[in-house]
Amino acid sequence: MFKPQLINSLKGYNSRTFVSDLIAGIIVGIVALPLAIAFAIASGVNPAAGLFTAIIAGFCISAFGGSTVQIGGPTGAFAVIVYGVVAQFGLSGLATATVMAGILLILLGAFKMGGLVKFIPYTIVTGFTAGIAVTIAAGQIGDFFGLAPDFSEPMKILGEEYSKMPGDFLPKIIVYIKSASTINVYSFIMASVCLAFIFIWSKFIKKIPGSFIVLILATVASILLDKFCGLKTDTIGTFADGSRHFVIPNTLPAPQLPDFSLSTIRMLFPTAVSIAVLAAIESLLSAVVADGMTGGKHDSNTELIGQGIANIASPLFGGIPATGAIARTATNIKNGGRTPIAGIVHALTLLLILLFFGKYAAYIPMAALAAVLINVAWNMAGFPAIRSLVRGQKSDTAVFAVTFFITVFVDLTVAIEVGLGLAVTAVEKRSFFRRKQVPKKSHNTQANYI
Repeated sequence: MFKPQLINSLKGYNSRTFVSDLIAGIIVGIVALPLAIAFAIASGVNPAAGLFTAIIAGFCISAFGGSTVQIGGPTGAFAVIVYGVVAQFGLSGLATATVMAGILLILLGAFKMGGLVKFIPYTIVTGFTAGIAVTIAAGQIGDFFGLAPDFSEPMKILGEEYSKMPGDFLPKIIVYIKSASTINVYSFIMASVCLAFIFIWSKFIKKIPGSFIVLILATVASILLDKFCGLKTDTIGTFADGSRHFVIPNTLPAPQLPDFSLSTIRMLFPTAVSIAVLAAIESLLSAVVADGMTGGKHDSNTELIGQGIANIASPLFGGIPATGAIARTATNIKNGGRTPIAGIVHALTLLLILLFFGKYAAYIPMAALAAVLINVAWNMAGFPAIRSLVRGQKSDTAVFAVTFFITVFVDLTVAIEVGLGLAVTAVEKRSFFRRKQVPKKSHNTQANYI
């Protein structure tokens, strides 16, 4: 029976727990603000979509999920898929694919398939994550250096013509190289200072995120330097090349149903599967990490249903795909969050910020957001895990490398399909060898599984 953890958590709930959840929720809401905006821009959508996602999906994941401390919202893992879907099918296609993914997640939870995610080898998850990190970092090169590619005439790259920034890794890098002469030194200096500040800040202060402080200081510096020194850099609201212009409203949009025609469903089904699989992997991995930090135990099937509800609700309000966010969940736990009320407070905090301060987000420099995302990519890459895999078995290294290079150079959807195929092969192979073993004390290490 579907029973969200929120219901269990309210038993014996008291004012002391509420105060703890309230403080944690407000802090996580502040942490989530720059990330929600940055992930939306990395996905090629309006930054407001990131805020809508963090508010709507964040609320639903906490209210209906199977973890007591999970914080949900947009994550870097989806940036690659979302960018490609928007480029090919537009925002309407993205909304349709996300709702379909939400339905798939609910079905996975309803048929009690949450436990199957643990059979996806750690090598494949590490390959996905590292590949996504590289793709996110590559997507920020233009804003980090203040490049202004000229698409007034289609740019021919590798036999293809592009009238806007390509989504694929290699063409994107080639565009950056061709646009190297348009570097904005001021943007580069601002991005470099912001990135250094974030790294240094995290060494000394853990409670307040450096990314939030950077966005405030960089925005103030950008306004002052523009007014008194004439130094200009691209911001969320204004862009030097005129190709992008984002407006962040001070309210949530009215809900709107996406296109559910048979041809659209058939065309977007593979993408919906990729979104659902990625959401399931990341949310359950985050829930497992949270269990280790709190000593609790999540319900994986209820969590998948909660994730499904969130991914159905998010696009109806102009949002993008969402899942459990490990960093934000850990921040919630470290600041005293113990029940889903903290996650609900996090969503309400973002809603209040949107209502009263959303219009000021237009002044945030793109260079500062690029620094925030590069820092996210660095933390996301998982260098310790990669070093461990490289030093281990050659087969694990090969699986990691295949998944990584397909994610970067081909497509994340293809990487997930290949990765799932490799996962099935690994499970079958492991099962075969187990059947061959004599039933005595096992020395198997369950390594490489999440």
